[in-house]
Amino acid sequence: MKCSKDFAWENKGSDNMYEIIVVGGGHAGCEAAYASAKKGHKTLLITGNLKNIADMPCNPHIGGSAKGIVVREIDALGGIMGKIADKTHLQIKMLNSAKGPAVQSLRAQGDKVAYPEEMLKTLRSLENLTIQEGMVEDLIIEDSKVKGIILEKGEKISSEIVILTTGTYLKADVLVGSTRTRQGPHGEKPSLHLSDKLKEYGFTIKRLKTGTPQRIDRKTIDFSKTRIEPGDNKYLTFSFDLEPQYKIEEQVPCYLTYTTEETHRIIRENLNKSSMYGALDDIEGIGPRYCPSIEDKVVRFSDKERHQLFIEPESRYYDDMYLQGFSTSMPKEIQELMVHSLPGFEQAKILKYGYAIEYDAIYPTQLKASLETKIIENLFTAGQINGTSGYEEAACQGLMAGINAGLKLEGKEPLVLKRNEAYIGVLIDDLITKGIRDPYRLLTSRAEFRLLLRSDNADLRLRDYGYEVGLISKDQKERLEGKRKQIKECFTFLKENKIKVTKDVEKKFLEEKIPLPNSTLSLEQLLKRPEITMEFLENFIEIPYNEEIKEQVSIHLKYEGYIEKAYKEAEKMLKLEQKQIPADIDYNKVKNIASEARQKLIEVRPTTIAQAIRISGVNPSDISILSVYLKKEYGKDE
Repeated sequence: MKCSKDFAWENKGSDNMYEIIVVGGGHAGCEAAYASAKKGHKTLLITGNLKNIADMPCNPHIGGSAKGIVVREIDALGGIMGKIADKTHLQIKMLNSAKGPAVQSLRAQGDKVAYPEEMLKTLRSLENLTIQEGMVEDLIIEDSKVKGIILEKGEKISSEIVILTTGTYLKADVLVGSTRTRQGPHGEKPSLHLSDKLKEYGFTIKRLKTGTPQRIDRKTIDFSKTRIEPGDNKYLTFSFDLEPQYKIEEQVPCYLTYTTEETHRIIRENLNKSSMYGALDDIEGIGPRYCPSIEDKVVRFSDKERHQLFIEPESRYYDDMYLQGFSTSMPKEIQELMVHSLPGFEQAKILKYGYAIEYDAIYPTQLKASLETKIIENLFTAGQINGTSGYEEAACQGLMAGINAGLKLEGKEPLVLKRNEAYIGVLIDDLITKGIRDPYRLLTSRAEFRLLLRSDNADLRLRDYGYEVGLISKDQKERLEGKRKQIKECFTFLKENKIKVTKDVEKKFLEEKIPLPNSTLSLEQLLKRPEITMEFLENFIEIPYNEEIKEQVSIHLKYEGYIEKAYKEAEKMLKLEQKQIPADIDYNKVKNIASEARQKLIEVRPTTIAQAIRISGVNPSDISILSVYLKKEYGKDE
């Protein structure tokens, strides 16, 4: 693999007629283009700068809390983020490994050079995909239906479907201190007119903001004053298809340091110089609640003596270290003082200063569950244009938009994942039902069925869908069926094999300080005890299945009661999902519902009673009135 900061690319060109055009080459665009082309549709991926395809302009990692489960779901459906991450990461670990399986999630430190190059290599291998450089400034619209795109110099390219994945480039402004510069994350020219055109077509546009910290020269950091954070001493993969592509001992470490009282003093005394706190008085964008700037942390959590910062390598091929948790829009001279106040950074050289970036997004309640817009037919949107933050949130939307664009061309129903089926389903439902105030970040707490939506079972939940839509091969499907068969056989094995309490058995229980059973019990009965593991049982009898199978069975037996309860709750929700609301309903004719509920119902236009219940501002009393109205006017029995 050629690894450098510059990419060579051979443009395949365009013949000005495609089935699907994907606008934007970030993580959403890559997944959308891959899915569309893989399904056999003639696809154009058009991006402002070929060098920035699959770029990581901010944090250099893939996965994390909840996000790592999303990457596993993308892989289960047939997407590519997990495979690319597995082939190129610097280190990988399982977060929350000491906690329950519902919150465990993979996180890999990405390589900012290798990841995009591997993605480009993958995309270039697709027969039905053309990649072209260009700036899209308008859409071709006829009778409220998209017919293609218009480039900056007026060139028109026709297509049946367009997927917008413009990231943070719509009217992007980079903010540092009192300066505002209209540019993208790397100084590129942003899209200047597309969001204005979308507004003209009837879309509500929202201004959002995100930020990034400094990049520090590795050679100037004193790591003896920090704590090393290595990868896990166990092979892990996002993909259900790939063997590990790395050696445990060759993983690149991260490090941990903390802010100091001096850091906080510098920030407090210079708050008025931050773009966010007075240096600029025309900021409209709302920043991410769950990934605040260091100024926000110091102000909002003034009782905290320090905040942790992770020092993360960006690549094997250069020395930039990412200072995770230190995002700021302070002037450069203040950033120098802030960085030098950190333990280990007294002599640090800043290679790139932190900044905030403000950009346009559409309000996501204007989308259907398929990610097609309600305003313009055959126009889909995915990623940060929909108000999300994070590479993983973008990638999963891109994948679903690509799948559903293809399904629409094929005359098939869209793939809509339910909240009990996938974190992807939770994310999309939250966006289209609740809208956003600030950039949306996926959290385990957002999923009411998180015990069902685990990292370990993403393939069992979703791979059948991937096969049905044409992104999972017959071989992959057969491997899944083999796994299901082995899980079933393992349950039978544990039920049929028993451990008799002998002196040797008693001795081992005592050594491990585990309560001794009073009588002969099956392996299944023993494994239901919280203190007993598969590994412990294998002191007495070999369990002839691989670790993946044993993990599945062990989780099911130990959490059986909770899992069954979750399934019952999901069944209740699914019954409400089946209660459809007619598309032509006039909510102004539904008497006695609260004015806020009426306004929200008109805005979101839920398709089911279950979705209506999840809308903020719609109360149980409003649902009862709506149900009575539906029964009376449409004969629909709630």
